[in-house]
Formats: sequence, structure tokens, C-alpha cells
Amino acid sequence: MTYDTLIRRGRWFDGTGAPSSIADIGIHDGRIVAVSAQPLDPAGCRTVIDATGRWVLPGMVDIHTHYDVEVLGGPALSESLRHGVTTVLLGSCSLSTIHIGAEVAGDLFGRVEAIPRRHVIANVDSRKNWRSAAEYVDALESLPLGPNLAAFIGHSDMRAATMGLDRATRKEVAPEPEELLRMEKMLNEALDAGFVGMSSQQLLFDKLDGEVCRSRTLPSTYAKAPELRRLGAILRTRNRVLQTGPDISRPWNVLSQAFGSLGLGRRRQLKTSLLSAADIKARPEVIHAMGPIARFINKLGGNFRWQHLPVPFEVYADGIDLAVFEEFGSGAAALHLQTEVDRNELMQDEDYRRAFRKDYGRKYGPRVWHRDFFDAEIVECPDTSVVGKSFGQVGVDRGGLHPVDAFLDLVVEHGNHLRWRTTISNHRPELLKKLAVEPGVQLGFSDAGAHLRNMAFYNFGLRLLRHVHSAAEAGTPFMTIEHAVHRLTGELADWYDIDAGHLRIGDRADLLVLDPDHLDEQLDAYSESRLEQFGGLSRMVNRNDETVCAVMVNGELVFESGSPTAVLGKRRVGRFLRTRTGGSPAPSPHDRSAHPTPQGV
Repeated sequence: MTYDTLIRRGRWFDGTGAPSSIADIGIHDGRIVAVSAQPLDPAGCRTVIDATGRWVLPGMVDIHTHYDVEVLGGPALSESLRHGVTTVLLGSCSLSTIHIGAEVAGDLFGRVEAIPRRHVIANVDSRKNWRSAAEYVDALESLPLGPNLAAFIGHSDMRAATMGLDRATRKEVAPEPEELLRMEKMLNEALDAGFVGMSSQQLLFDKLDGEVCRSRTLPSTYAKAPELRRLGAILRTRNRVLQTGPDISRPWNVLSQAFGSLGLGRRRQLKTSLLSAADIKARPEVIHAMGPIARFINKLGGNFRWQHLPVPFEVYADGIDLAVFEEFGSGAAALHLQTEVDRNELMQDEDYRRAFRKDYGRKYGPRVWHRDFFDAEIVECPDTSVVGKSFGQVGVDRGGLHPVDAFLDLVVEHGNHLRWRTTISNHRPELLKKLAVEPGVQLGFSDAGAHLRNMAFYNFGLRLLRHVHSAAEAGTPFMTIEHAVHRLTGELADWYDIDAGHLRIGDRADLLVLDPDHLDEQLDAYSESRLEQFGGLSRMVNRNDETVCAVMVNGELVFESGSPTAVLGKRRVGRFLRTRTGGSPAPSPHDRSAHPTPQGV
């Protein structure tokens, strides 16, 4: 037969974990129609890609993004696509734009996800033309999408739209019966439209932006058990996913979220994806409990997973603008203030500094930041004498100044022109290896589209593959390449019940061609790129153009040698992926236990 695209002699991975092999892959009308161990005839084929010495993988699935705002004005989402991510999930952490208006969206996304509030408002206000989940899907599919999309509906979105943001963020206010019924209707309508489930959030250092409700926590954090049970019952009945984050200040809340996955009696299990499995520097012992917790819950009949970023969690900050400061009182007090003048006045106050030093000195209890300014390197500053030093060392150089005072002095003097970095978690390679193979852990949590000046994990999948490949090359393997590919592709797609992550006959042609010789140090670096729809904001991105040779979505070539093709952003390539009918994965055309003999069709 005649193919639209022929990929020749690449090492083919089908996304199931089965053994890879050298094959030709024929694509027609957006689908894989041939996989052959023997060369296929290229006659009449429009595009032939020579993949000799390269890997051909299913497009990767990113299960945790905050592209909800960016997708409206920049639907190509090229910063994920260029690294072989062909499917992204929207609506994480209780945040979506299905029912709320532009101003409330600005309050929800602005500070929590570090997307400037004014740009959130402008993008939502100028492009929102939907009033329901089904209309939202139609609106997305009217855009020139780059990757495929799937979505959660956000609990905070539903709560704020139903109760109003002020009432939805008051401890003493519970939804009226008719308001709870309306939220149930919103959730059912979203699931009818093919959403993968609902996202919620209990984490208490995610704070609102804006004026009226500034510094309150997200609406979903105010929901009481009866509300959560009723929404959860819908997800159980329909076998859809609850993505949620626990209140880490209450360890029992973590366990209650995990045990909530269990089905009891006639009640169905609740598919639960919990944030997050991380080897936190501040609490190095915690990571050792996460795998056993997941295994125990699932052995009892639950369907529970941790989300995990499989690379070191390195963050950057301009001045004091970093979410980790929200987790203690003095840090949150500074971020509550909106102007540099007000912040500087506060940070020069000795009583405030005393409180900050006290918070900094608290090394015990639930927290994310290690609170060690000796482990925080200055990378940019008008005062070049401090570049390359830690704040702690600056304090030493300035006559034994406390690290907090050294930090605050530099922030007051240089504001956002002071740029620094630190690694919060996932710093021990041996534990990253253990998490990579832990069945109760899902590999994702990139936060793509958020924290634009703080981090860049768009290529996390490539970095995991490098880790696996390098270990194998060194003779110390900890998992096979096939297993790693499966974990980044088919395993995720099957669990979230979407048509993605596989590269077999009949599957959609979402794929990347990768050069394993360039799984190297270039993957660790970050670059900066202007985001025009956000006023030309310079955001952190990844650039490893020699690693990914080609990316295809639904059979269309969208990236080639690091450059977008003419089709990207001009017409729709990606699709909105609805969950499969009935909530169960479609039967696989191949048994994972035994790889079929490749053949042409």
C-alpha cells in the first residue's frame, strides 16, 4: 500500500513494555498501518524518515500541566511538543477555566502558578466563549492545537463559580444544598464531555492573588468531608480519576487521601493520583514511606498512585518571588504585598527580620524548602561580587551576617534583578532510580505552563531516558529502556483511560524519533524564550534540539531537528482526547506479555 509517511529502520518501542526491535513503520491517514521487520516499499510515500541508529517511541504523556491559560492564545504548546510530549493533561491542582470568569481565573492562577495575573485575565477574557464543559471542549478543538489534550475539571473552579470566590474561601461557609447539587451537575457534565476526572487541592500554601480574597488558600481547601464525599462518589461510580494534593501540615490527611482510594463493600474504588512523591531535602526520611503506602493501599483493593518528577527539582527565583516562601508566615507576609516599595519597607523592619530568622530556624515539621541559604546559589546580580556565592557565604563575607539578613539585604537592594537557584528535592540519584521503578508512582508532575520564571521541566521524559540509558551503558542497569518508555507513555494513557501512549498497528501516529547518542548533558541546561501572549515575558525553557529528531502528532510532522514545521500553530493537529466509553481501557490489539512479530499491512 502507499503510505503518507514511512519511518525506516528505527528501534521501535510500542509503549507496552514489550521488547523493542528494528522495524519500518508505515503511517496512513494519521494511523499506524504497518510495522515490519522487513523494509517497506517507499513508492508513492510523501515523507520518508531515516531512523537508522535512532529510537522511535510513542509520544510521551504529561499528566500534570497548567497550560489552561497558555493554550487559549498559544495552542501549539511547542515547549512540550519539541521534547516529544504529544499529549498533555490540563486542569491540575483544582484549577481550570471551565466555569469561572477572567477576574476569578486571575485570582486563582496568578499567584499559585506564578503566571502574572494581568495576563491570565487578558487571555481568558479575550477568548472565553464557552459556558459548559462540552462547549469548552468545542472551543479547544476550534484552535490550531499542537499536542493532544485531556483534562480534569478543577474543584476550585466549580466551587468559585457556584458560591462566589469570597464565600468559597471562608471556613465558616458551606455550600447550600442547591449549590452542592450544581457542583455535582458540573462534574457530571464534564465527565459526559470526556474529562478524565476532577482535580482538588488541600495544600495550604497555595495562595490567591487579587484584592478581595488575597492570600486566602484555594477554594477547594475549604471543602468539608460531606462535599468531598459526594463529588468523590460520582468519580467512583464512573471510574474516573481524583487528582489531589494533601495538607502536608497534617500527616493524617495524607493517609486519609490514600485510604480514600479503597472501595468498601459495594462502594467502588476511587482512582486517586496524589501529589507528590519527592525526595525532599527538608524531610529525607519521608520518601521511604511512599512506595510502601501505595503498595499497601493497592493490595487492599485501592487504585492509588503518587505523582513524581523523575529529575532533580531545581528551582530559580527572582528576588523573593518563589512559592516556597508561602509555607511560613514571614515569607507569606512579604508575598502578600504587591508592590516593591511595600515589600522593601517590610523587609527592612527589624521585627519582621526577627520573625523571618525564627521561621528560617524551624527545621522540623512538614515543609518543602530546606531553609538553608548556604544551599542557594546567586546566579545573576548587579553586584557581580556575589555571583556564584550562596547567601550564607555572602553573610560570612559581610562580617558574619545571618544568612536571612544577607538574603533580605540583597533583595531590598536589587529586587527582581537578584536571581538565585536551589534544589528542593530529588537530589539523590539512587533514590530516583528506586522511584522510577516503583509501581505506585506515576512519572510526571512537570507543571508545564506555570512557574514561568522558576523552573523548566518540559523535557523530564528525555532526562529519565538518559538516566536509564546511561546506567545500562555503564553496566549498572536499574530498568530496561522498554520499561522506561512504557512508564512515560502507555502506562499513563491506560491508567487515565485515553487513546495515547502506544505505537502499534491501528494506533494514532503520535511519536518521536530520538537520537540516543544525544541523551547527554544538554538536557540539564535551561534557556529563556519570550512568551509573546504574556507581554513578552521571558520564561525558562529547555533546548536539546539534537536529541529529538522528529515529532509527529496524528501523523503530522510538527517538529524536525528542533524546528517547528509550517503546520504547527497554523491548523489543528492535536485533538481533545475523551476518556473511552465506560471508563475502561480499550482492549489492546497485542498482549503485553509477548511481543508480536512485526508485519506489514
